[in-house]
Amino acid sequence: MSVSKTRRLHIIGAGFAGRALANEVKVKSVLGEVVAFLEDNPELIGKEIDGVPVLGPVHNVAKLIRGKVGDEAVIAMPEASSEYIKKLYGVLKSAGFDRIRILPGISQIINGDIHLIQTRSIDPQDLLGRTPIAVNLKESLFYLRDKRVLVTGAGGSIGSELCRQLLSAGVERLYLFGHGENSIYQIDRELQTLQEEGVGERTDIVTVIGDLKDERYINYIIKNLKADAIFHAAAYKHVPLMEANPVAAIENNLFGTLNLVNAAKRCKVSRFVFVTTDKAVEPVSIYGASKQLCEKIVLKAARETTPEENGGSNFMVVRFGNVLGSRGSIAPLFQTQIERGGPLTVTHPDMRRWFMTIPEACSLVLKAGGVGDNGELYLLDMGEPVRIRDVAEQMIRFYGYEPEIDIKIEYIGCRAGEKLDEKLFADDEIPVRTKFKKISRIRPRFENQKVDFDLDALIEKLRPACYFDERKSDLYRNNLYMRSTLKEAIPTLKL
Repeated sequence: MSVSKTRRLHIIGAGFAGRALANEVKVKSVLGEVVAFLEDNPELIGKEIDGVPVLGPVHNVAKLIRGKVGDEAVIAMPEASSEYIKKLYGVLKSAGFDRIRILPGISQIINGDIHLIQTRSIDPQDLLGRTPIAVNLKESLFYLRDKRVLVTGAGGSIGSELCRQLLSAGVERLYLFGHGENSIYQIDRELQTLQEEGVGERTDIVTVIGDLKDERYINYIIKNLKADAIFHAAAYKHVPLMEANPVAAIENNLFGTLNLVNAAKRCKVSRFVFVTTDKAVEPVSIYGASKQLCEKIVLKAARETTPEENGGSNFMVVRFGNVLGSRGSIAPLFQTQIERGGPLTVTHPDMRRWFMTIPEACSLVLKAGGVGDNGELYLLDMGEPVRIRDVAEQMIRFYGYEPEIDIKIEYIGCRAGEKLDEKLFADDEIPVRTKFKKISRIRPRFENQKVDFDLDALIEKLRPACYFDERKSDLYRNNLYMRSTLKEAIPTLKL
């Protein structure tokens, strides 16, 4: 985050978050100068806090202030609803503030531990979807205190946010595991900077570059790292890309997960949390099929191991839908298309998806990892599905344009591996409420529900397509064989 000694900050919200930011700026004058709090609370308007006036209501005074060059608005209201933030953004934008930053949601803040470095430029994703649920991270993360935690896919959208939140867990060591050196370098530098600025607790951060597909390496690394908990977020996730590369999808997602699970079992890792997707439910895509098989691998491991309380491991699965802002998702794509002047490409006017923010999803994953039981599949409450067309229109308006007038929306048809609506649970599954808000447990709908296929046998049939076997050389990298073999086990898969 670039800083300027001449920067004038208007902090929106004079509550605990706004005051914490103002105090930090006062101590570190290099960050700028807080010239005013803007508030809607009549009990605070007209007062001063450490010499800084509290002005309001926001929609009135913002117009009078008129943002000057170098002025910055910082929204410090982590518990505010998406609707309120949307209105606030419109007021500030109309008042001439071209630099508007926002503090992360309450789920990322622990006991008032708030720093200016945590703020970021507001973007369309802050105005989309529902208001995220507040999760008490300090309470949720207690089970990881003084533990060694490994996050796979630590450079990805989900993995990196898990790592940010784990800074506040008091873990002894945080392992950042990934295949791409650049993404791991970036999240490592970000976490180090956050720690230097006082965010979270001191934690040893260790980068680990490796490939989940390398079974020997995974066995070696899990044995030597001595991790107490593993959050497995790594996967190839781009649906059309995986349709074109089915062998690569299964090799990385399925066999990578299998290697990691087997190593965790062997080393008796206390907790193994697998992050999965609604696309694993009655999948039509290779990606969805790979994730469904991974769910089964993790749950099978739970049945075959001794639970943690008896010296073994707890294996669990956490399933949720789309997250806003992940790499390759629609929000960044729409943003790029808007910057080019359009059109925005939407597959179908009625296509709908469930959405939640990445921080909310990660907070609930971390909570489920602590309260979850061995062998359970948990489902995060995704609210109501949203039409992709509506997301496109909201993003166009965010940038000050009108849909179909300034920027067109073009319907291009469903891509390979896509369907109009995703399901959060299958017809033979039923969600059961837990005592934890926004987390359900998935149960079989019928007693003595039959097993669809022999998982071990299927894995062995898929193996020669991913790993060369002279006796079956014609199957190596054979995409058609891969698809047809998966289709036999998963009838919903499209060939």
